[in-house]
Amino acid sequence: MGNDRGGEPTWWLYGDNHRMVAWAGEAFASRGNAERAAQAFKAGASTARYDVYTDTGGQWRRRAWRSSDKVAASGEAFDSKSNAERAADNVRDNAGGATGP
Repeated sequence: MGNDRGGEPTWWLYGDNHRMVAWAGEAFASRGNAERAAQAFKAGASTARYDVYTDTGGQWRRRAWRSSDKVAASGEAFDSKSNAERAADNVRDNAGGATGP
């Protein structure tokens, strides 16, 4: 848990290797809302839909969706589609046990 660059509450989850595995990709109205969103993501990470895409700078990124709602975004860019796909698999497999809220 923490605040984004604009000072608004958001969340990040970290794996056992202390590397970020997921980020909300958005700010929340309150710290409580951010914490609830993080807990919901952890609980549903294994069943979320993941996709990879190129950002405006041509870098590969990944994001997670539940229904039509984006529930997490990559906090880092990847140099290849396959690396972004591996990162998405890592989130799916490990976010449920990640540290954070």
